[in-house]
Amino acid sequence: MLFTSYAFVGFLALTLLAYYLVPGRCQWPLLLAASYVFYWAASPWYLLFILVTTASAYGVSLKLAALSGEQRAYLAAHGDLTREEKRAFRAGIKKRKWAWLLGCLALNIGILAVTKYTNFVIRSLNALTGGGLRPVDMIVPMGISFYTFQTVGYVIDVYRDRQPAQRNFFKLALFVSFFPQLVQGPISRYGQLSETLFTPHRFQEKTFSFGLMRVLWGYFKKVVLADRLLPAVTALTGDAAYTGAYVLAAMLFYAFELYCDFTGGIDITIGIGEAMGIRMPENFDLPYFSKNIREYWNRWHITMGTWFTDYIFYPISVCRPMLRLSKWSREHLGQAVGKRVTVYLSSFAVWLATGIWHGAAWNFVAWGLTNWAVIMISQELEPLYERFHRRFALRGKAPYEAFQVVRTVLLMSAIRMFDCYRDVPLTIAMLGSMFTRFDPRIFTDGSLLDLGLDGADLLVLGLGLAVALAVSLFKRKKGSVRQALYEKPAAVFYGTMAALLVCTVVFGAYGAGYDAAQFIYNRF
Repeated sequence: MLFTSYAFVGFLALTLLAYYLVPGRCQWPLLLAASYVFYWAASPWYLLFILVTTASAYGVSLKLAALSGEQRAYLAAHGDLTREEKRAFRAGIKKRKWAWLLGCLALNIGILAVTKYTNFVIRSLNALTGGGLRPVDMIVPMGISFYTFQTVGYVIDVYRDRQPAQRNFFKLALFVSFFPQLVQGPISRYGQLSETLFTPHRFQEKTFSFGLMRVLWGYFKKVVLADRLLPAVTALTGDAAYTGAYVLAAMLFYAFELYCDFTGGIDITIGIGEAMGIRMPENFDLPYFSKNIREYWNRWHITMGTWFTDYIFYPISVCRPMLRLSKWSREHLGQAVGKRVTVYLSSFAVWLATGIWHGAAWNFVAWGLTNWAVIMISQELEPLYERFHRRFALRGKAPYEAFQVVRTVLLMSAIRMFDCYRDVPLTIAMLGSMFTRFDPRIFTDGSLLDLGLDGADLLVLGLGLAVALAVSLFKRKKGSVRQALYEKPAAVFYGTMAALLVCTVVFGAYGAGYDAAQFIYNRF
């Protein structure tokens, strides 16, 4: 039941209607039932995986909380213990907690690894050894990367005593399976989402209307823009004959397709939650206005970035082996090298994991490590950048900032081509062809009209992307577009909603026999 399917639209309408008809105390149980129906509609087998994840997180989090309570009670009752005795007791409790946490992580990340990466390992082994291992017909549950990371984050927070354990199994089950964010995030933290997920909500016209407008905006970006670009991207990246300037066209088309697809899906997700009075974290902050790649990753898929930072980067950078390595490096290689060791290696681990998380293919490993290399090189060149800026005083000037934005978008678009071509060598060859076979005439001689886009499609794309740009510029300079429209006469606000609906229905990239296109991040 994809977000863009007619079945989901009907399912959502019925869920919203029931949500505001039932008593407030029944709203979250209704959402749990709806979430399991949504997941069951994808495949009844998927329910087994998500139930195992939920049950293991529930049991282990309660055990971790009990051990923390045992420690507090024991220390409070034995105030005469020496410092060494207290330290020894805490160490014993920590060891037991670590064993429970490790078991939970091994189970859930193991399920993710087996279901998602078994065939990747088999293909890699066959390539290395020339063996004939057969791929396994493996079930890959929908959204497993997202709900696994969200659940693992919750258990780690309980282990760190930053989050009380949820003692109601069904509330934790809703946190794990909440259907709007199950498919492609955002990756919520329990303490943040639970503030509104289990709270009764009365119908409020403004809240509901704001949420519905965001849902419509998400559908517009997905169906009118992203799905219209999809055939051209598929044609360009599926045929190695499209070299040179065609690669640049593929970069730009895919950059806009991915942005409209992913942000459109997130708009639908957050809009559904908002219509119910439920707040979810923002996942994008105008990433295509970023002036460098580090800023870009602070604005793109924000919840994923913070998850990797909190649960991979910091634990690795402060673990004992890393601290010993840092000390050794400072003593033997100098302060300049030593202080970089923990940052470089921890960042390497993060970007390696990020690449693998995005897909079970070497393309994604190369994509992640290329991001890491560019960020590390940029960091090393910062003193040079500073001297350049002091010498030429270009900061704050509109032309130079525009150059930085365009440079960042092009760089990220080039790296993102690892998503699209079939393997790493082909990706490198195609990117290289832009410098050896570039023919700009394809942008003016009608060649792009042979890619599944006619003149009407290009017109709709041009106007639609112009509207998206205008909305982004308004948000950047003045804030919420919805709030600005709401402060106008009601006819303006609701007329805009009606226009979004009409434009999506009339100009959406579908017709007879329409089959809703998967959101790109569904595969993760």
